[in-house]
Amino acid sequence: MTNRELIEKFYTSFADGNAKGMASCYHDDVIFRDEVFGTLQGNRACKMWEMLLSGKAEPAKISFNNIEATLENGSANWKAEYFYGAKKRKVINNIKVNFKFKEGKIIEHIDSFNLWKWTQQALGPVGYLMGWTPFMKNKIQKTTNQKLDHFIAKK
Repeated sequence: MTNRELIEKFYTSFADGNAKGMASCYHDDVIFRDEVFGTLQGNRACKMWEMLLSGKAEPAKISFNNIEATLENGSANWKAEYFYGAKKRKVINNIKVNFKFKEGKIIEHIDSFNLWKWTQQALGPVGYLMGWTPFMKNKIQKTTNQKLDHFIAKK
């Protein structure tokens, strides 16, 4: 499988709600990073995707494009459309992703997006007022990682 095909498999699995398919694209020592979770390593990154895909009454709509891949690096754009939180706020998140590959798998996955724009959609007025601050970023990462800890402990 080429690295381009690996990226396609990852996002096709994501769009299909297939966390195991996504995890199969990751190297055992994968490093994942984004604005919401911070840095996750290894199985913790796989469990994050499993948590995000589980228990959703209405699954996220995932689309992707602009895939580029070499033997060592790759990139793409992807978009997630979903409803967030108890108030079911509509979120449309446009993400730029960069990959590094090792032994035919994704060893590094870095998602980049505008956290302030995300907080405005996901958190409403509080996100608009505070979403750009380091305080809010730290609070979001602490909360999401606690949810991930709880999810992993239940498994």
